[in-house]
Amino acid sequence: MIVGVDIGTSLTKAVVFDEDGSSIASACTPSEVHHLPGGRVEQDLDQVVGTVATVVREVAAALLEPVSALALTGQGDGLWLRDETGAAVHPAISWLDGRANTVLAKWQADGVTAEVFRRTGSGMFPGCTAAIMSYLDTHEPEVLDRAAVAGYCVDAVLQRLTGEITVDVSDASLPFLNPATRSYDDGAIEACGLGHRSSLFAKPAPAKSVFRLDRRGAELLGLPVGLPVTAGPFDLPASAIGAGVRKPGDGILTAGTTLACQVLTADPAFDPEAEPAGMFLCTPDEHEYLHAMPAMVGTAGIDWACELLGISVEEIDPLLASSKPGARGVRALPFLSVSGERAPFVDAGARAQFSGLSLETGRADLVRALCESIAYAARHCFEAAGLSGQLYACGGGVRSPEWLQIFADVLGRPVVIPSDPGVGARGAVLTAADALGRPYDRDRWAANSRTVEARPENVADYERGYADYQASLSAARGLWRL
Repeated sequence: MIVGVDIGTSLTKAVVFDEDGSSIASACTPSEVHHLPGGRVEQDLDQVVGTVATVVREVAAALLEPVSALALTGQGDGLWLRDETGAAVHPAISWLDGRANTVLAKWQADGVTAEVFRRTGSGMFPGCTAAIMSYLDTHEPEVLDRAAVAGYCVDAVLQRLTGEITVDVSDASLPFLNPATRSYDDGAIEACGLGHRSSLFAKPAPAKSVFRLDRRGAELLGLPVGLPVTAGPFDLPASAIGAGVRKPGDGILTAGTTLACQVLTADPAFDPEAEPAGMFLCTPDEHEYLHAMPAMVGTAGIDWACELLGISVEEIDPLLASSKPGARGVRALPFLSVSGERAPFVDAGARAQFSGLSLETGRADLVRALCESIAYAARHCFEAAGLSGQLYACGGGVRSPEWLQIFADVLGRPVVIPSDPGVGARGAVLTAADALGRPYDRDRWAANSRTVEARPENVADYERGYADYQASLSAARGLWRL
C-alpha cells in the first residue's frame, strides 16, 4: 500500500488508492499560514512536518495491510531554508509572499527576468525562490549564511524523513533549471546576482529516485526504518499525472488557491522572446515537459468575496445560478493577490477591479462576474501555454457545478473531471509505483472520470466577454505602471 501525501499550502492530505484508483483511506489536517505585515506570508516547517505525521499515522492505522511506500508531493516555489540537519534557519517563506515585490519590479526594468526566461523558459514573480533569496541577500544575509540548502516544501519534508538533501527536477525548474539539460543554468543564477549563493541549491535527484526513511523519520511517522520514499514531482505536475494528462497538447486546469493551467509537451524548446511568465517544468519522464501558467487568481478570490458579502462558500452555486452569463453587464479583473500576478504575465502591481455596477447590481452579479473573470484568466493562460488536446480539471473550484460549467463555456471545450479529488496524491502515487517497478494500470485509474460539455448557446456570449476582458486588462496594465 503506497500512501500518497500532498502537502498543500493550507492543508496536508494523505490518500491510499486501490488497484482501480479509488480512494480507500484518507486523512487531512490544516497547515498554519501566517499572513504578516508588508505582504509577508510564512509557514513553520516543524508544524508542516507535524501535519505529515498526523495524516500518515491516521491513514496507516485505517489500513488492513502494511504501508509499502510513501509518495510525497506538495506546494512549489517560495523558499524553505534549512541547515545540514533539516532544521529551519528561518520560517518558510510562502509562494504567496510579497516582500520581494520591489526586487521583481527592478529585475523587470533591468531585463533580468527576460534574461532568465531566455535561458530557462521560466518567468519569475515575487514569491519565487530567486526573488526571495535576493531580498534576503540584501536585507538579511545572515539568514542565508546559516543555511545549508535553499529548497522547497517537498524536499524540506524529505530531508526531515530521510536525512537526504536533494530536490526534484520539477521544483528545481523554478527558475534556474535548463529544461533540456536538467541542470542548473549558471548564467541565470548570475543574472539574479546569486552566484555567490549557488552552493545552497541542491543537486536535482535522478528520475525515479527512491529514498528510505531514517530512524528519525520512522519514529515520526510510526513506520519501519528503510521504508521507500519518493519525493516529487511537486503538486502542479503531480496533479497533471494524477488527472490523466498523457498526450502532448493535453492540459489540466487546477482551480485551487492557484489557478494553475498546464499543457504537456514533448519538446523542450520554447520561445525565448515570449513574455517572461509561467514555468517550463521537467517531469518524471525525461522526454516530457509541462508548460505551466499558474495564475494567482484562484479560490482565494472566492473566499475574499464570501467574507466581503457575508456569505458562505455553499451559497456560491445558488448565486451563480441566479445570475445569467454576462452577470447583467458587470465585468471584473480578478487580481486580488498582494503580490500581483505571475501568469500569463508578471506584474507585482496587478490589482482587481469591477465595472458596470449600478444600483440594480446584486450579490449574484458580483459573484458571477468574479467567477467569469477567473475563467477568462484561465483561457488567457491556456492560449499562452498552447492547449490543443483534451482538457482535465481538478481543485476545490471544480466542486461547484455552476463554476465548472462557466469554465467549460468560456474555454469552449469539454472538461474531464477525474473520479477522485485527490489528484495530486494520485500523481505522487503513480510516480512512486513507476519508480518502484510496480506501475498501476493508468487506463483503469482513468475509467471513472466524467465530462462536462460546453453549452453552445453560451460560447458566443463568452467570446465577446473574453474580448472585453482582454481590452480591460490591456487598459489596466497601463495604469498599474504609473
